[in-house]
Amino acid sequence: MDPSSLSLGALSDALARGETSASSALDASLSRIRAHDGEVKAFLRLDEAGARKAALGADERRSRKAPLSPLDGVPVGLKDIFCQRGIETTCGSKILSGWKAPYSATVVERLERAGAVLVGKLNMDEFAMGSSTENSAFGTTHNPWDLTRTPGGSSGGSAAAVAARLVPGTLGTDTGGSIRQPASLVGCVGMKPTYGRVSRFGVIAFASSLDQVGPFAQDVRGCAMLLSAISGRDERDQTSSARAVPDFTSSCARDVRGLRIGVPQEFFGEGLDPEVEKAVRATMARFESLGCTMKPISLPTAPHAIATYYIVATAEASSNLARYDGVRFGHRTKDVGSLVEMYGKTRDEGFGAEVKRRIMLGTYALSAGYYDAYYIRAQKVRALIQRDFLRAFAEVDAVISPTSPTAAFKLGEKLDDPLAMYLNDIYTVPANLAGLPGLSAPAGFTSSGLPIGYQLVGRPWDEETLFALAAAHERTTDFHTRAPALGKA
Repeated sequence: MDPSSLSLGALSDALARGETSASSALDASLSRIRAHDGEVKAFLRLDEAGARKAALGADERRSRKAPLSPLDGVPVGLKDIFCQRGIETTCGSKILSGWKAPYSATVVERLERAGAVLVGKLNMDEFAMGSSTENSAFGTTHNPWDLTRTPGGSSGGSAAAVAARLVPGTLGTDTGGSIRQPASLVGCVGMKPTYGRVSRFGVIAFASSLDQVGPFAQDVRGCAMLLSAISGRDERDQTSSARAVPDFTSSCARDVRGLRIGVPQEFFGEGLDPEVEKAVRATMARFESLGCTMKPISLPTAPHAIATYYIVATAEASSNLARYDGVRFGHRTKDVGSLVEMYGKTRDEGFGAEVKRRIMLGTYALSAGYYDAYYIRAQKVRALIQRDFLRAFAEVDAVISPTSPTAAFKLGEKLDDPLAMYLNDIYTVPANLAGLPGLSAPAGFTSSGLPIGYQLVGRPWDEETLFALAAAHERTTDFHTRAPALGKA
């Protein structure tokens, strides 16, 4: 048995049955990384020594029939936005190059307590700002299905690592679609939970009222297992919820007959690729065959989500990124003049073009004379977007849409057109603004063999229904079992 060929759920089962070991699973992952990551470029760095120690510990516990959790011994990769004690954490930026975190993020600690084997850090758009993983200061990640195309972003390394079978599961973050959009473009499952479900302590901030941590896996159950491990109240993050964490894994076996799925007319209009629409409508037909009901709905404020998001998110980014000044940590310019010159030159040298663009946009939106016209108005529209969803959920149990308007686009295709790049998140941003859970799962492939994803958005705190629906759909297809040619080599 080649452990790297197994989905996260299947690998967990194989470990429980003693059919493979954590050390064998890690060896298989490291072998795949050595063989294929030179092309994919998902990983920025590996912690092979730490991973081997963790794998040996998992094997010892398994031998005593005392695993810490179903994840005990499962290799997992981390987006390079999570602090991990003693490991370089850059957030894809030169300004943090060489910085080693003095503590670990809560989600990292929880994975370690679950026995997961943390393999290394994954590439990302700088400070999670981007939709293609082309904004990283440390190189571009490639889509395993077509190396000339993007894996999406900003969690492109996390998505690509799962699609290429380098590791069975990863963590990413989602501020405006940065888990769901790359999951769609590489053909895996990605979940953004309800805002507050998962602690953000130790997660390098982009936009604090929007950022949320979530998992990637090849299968729905694997995604649910990861979310179960990282969810729950954390006293170090006052925005985290004290709500009890459900058994997300068991929800994957739930019957979905009778569930009502809303189809928003605003998400099936101009700009949607016909092949993507065809695949998503086929997904809707499968849900109907499973006993679900499709119900047309309207989310009238949704068309304003992109404009709203790029005011709220950039304003928060401007505030959050003010801490990178060359004084306390990270890069400091060698050309030191006055204090003000040192600040300016440090930030000019350390930040990339997209980060600078968003800082300037956010600073402008927060400036005197424009705060009311832009930021306050955006927050009012944000409330209307949330209201539209809550009204819809009085009639339906989940909302379905495409995840992305197109399949994976060519690397470099949209770099010179920021607006075209931003519009990749047109279907994902509303869930972030409303604080709702959203999941992307495979819906099929284009005629040229590129993955297509569909999105489900749920009521606040109802990730269980999304997992139940996605798992039921997954059982009717083989999309999640297909691997890119890279993965078959």
